[in-house]
Amino acid sequence: MFATMSKTYQRYLLCATILAGLSVALGAFGAHTLRPVLTPRMLAAFATGSEYQMTHSLALLATAWIGHYYPNNPWFMRAMKLFTAGILLFSGSLYIMSLSGINQFGMITPLGGICMLSAWICLTFAFYTMSKH
Repeated sequence: MFATMSKTYQRYLLCATILAGLSVALGAFGAHTLRPVLTPRMLAAFATGSEYQMTHSLALLATAWIGHYYPNNPWFMRAMKLFTAGILLFSGSLYIMSLSGINQFGMITPLGGICMLSAWICLTFAFYTMSKH
């Protein structure tokens, strides 16, 4: 089935699995290596980044898997792009802020959150338009 899937959906599936695996690795790194180094506030921010990365990586995986069956529905593609951007902006900014101690990186985090919320809205539209056909 993977061989018959378009390259775009294959890339998003690979991206989702890589991001999910990185989430596990970063979560373990935070819990075992960073605990004695970071303040409790920064450790919590790092953990939040890892949790949201995993949740939205799985959402990206499901969106790509389901979306490839509906290539004419543009809402799946929009959702995949927004999930990816959201993970990079939201979780990435929390990781950078936690590790660098530069709180200004936290100003990027809401942009990632907006991308994630927008992705969920797009996914809602994708399923809604499917139900109308």
